[in-house]
Amino acid sequence: MQRSGGPTTIAEFDARLLAVAPDLPKRLRQCADHVMANRERIAVSTVAELAQGAGVQPSAIIRFCQILGFSGYSDMQKLFRDAVVGWPDYATRLDRLRGKGSDAGLLAEFVEAGRHSLEGLLTTVDQQELEKATEILADAKLIHVIGLRRSFPVASYIAYALEKMAVPAMLHSVTGGLDSFQAIRPGDALLAITFAPYSQETLDCVALARSREVPVVALSDTAVSPLRRPDVTLLAVSEVDFGAFRSLSATLCLAIALSVAVGTRHQAEGLH
Repeated sequence: MQRSGGPTTIAEFDARLLAVAPDLPKRLRQCADHVMANRERIAVSTVAELAQGAGVQPSAIIRFCQILGFSGYSDMQKLFRDAVVGWPDYATRLDRLRGKGSDAGLLAEFVEAGRHSLEGLLTTVDQQELEKATEILADAKLIHVIGLRRSFPVASYIAYALEKMAVPAMLHSVTGGLDSFQAIRPGDALLAITFAPYSQETLDCVALARSREVPVVALSDTAVSPLRRPDVTLLAVSEVDFGAFRSLSATLCLAIALSVAVGTRHQAEGLH
């Protein structure tokens, strides 16, 4: 089945959604917000299930798909099912890389991917948003840091660096399925790190913070991240992959810069 005039890649889907989202009426905006927050569910959900999650009628989901250029829900779903097939599991990734050069060659490929990611970082991060993020975090009584699974090394580094610079910070790890989200209080700030497929626990933590009017700074994808919303200060990162393996080169670089900027401003304000 050939798709209609809709997006043919996830990148095109993200661009189309970003273009139309601001002008969508309330119900269709609910569809857009739910899709942004649950893109990993599209490939396996029925239109009724997606509609229930968005709090709308199935007809609204279908209309939303048509606005994006698809003939209907199954047309949009096929795009995401193809994407799931196109992003292999770890065993498949290793099989594809086996026999493709020496260990030193693999290192060179990952270095090159990291170089491209770092070069792109200056174009994806908005300077004004970076300054705003630094101000929010430096002014907070306590910085809550959360980043799970692939994002955990970034979150733990930030928490470590802030601690060494005497900036009050708390790392949320959700160990054993237990969270410490109730520790988030007015006057604090939340720094959330998540990339597709997005961590639901991280999204839940963000939702709780916003319900308490706690400002949120996020490190996430450059495209349609569920954290790309008016009440979140987003610092966008794009990592170039090799063999479907994504490093954290650019993300860690941004984490270092942000941590040092916060530490510097926190120290300067403490001297007054």
